[in-house]
Amino acid sequence: MPRGEPSVAASGEWRDEDGVRKPAGEAHAWWPGTNQTVCGLALSRSRLYRFHHVPWPDAFPESGGAADEVRRVCPRCRAATGKGQGRLWQRTSPRP
Repeated sequence: MPRGEPSVAASGEWRDEDGVRKPAGEAHAWWPGTNQTVCGLALSRSRLYRFHHVPWPDAFPESGGAADEVRRVCPRCRAATGKGQGRLWQRTSPRP
């Protein structure tokens, strides 16, 4: 499994006043170099935009970072990365 902080994949995008792309809609944690989110959604089939330059903690609305247009943070991704409250979530039986 990759180390460090995951990046963000989201269902939408917007641009700030400087023209930088930011996540919008539903945000998921994503390890660059993989083709799925931490919770197991395929990026292409789910039509998620990738944001290499946005670290996962910046997607949380309470962070104020790049989360101005994020409406929902995936609870499974949040739990799997240890950024949520409660138990850690882990996939135990991935699909083939």
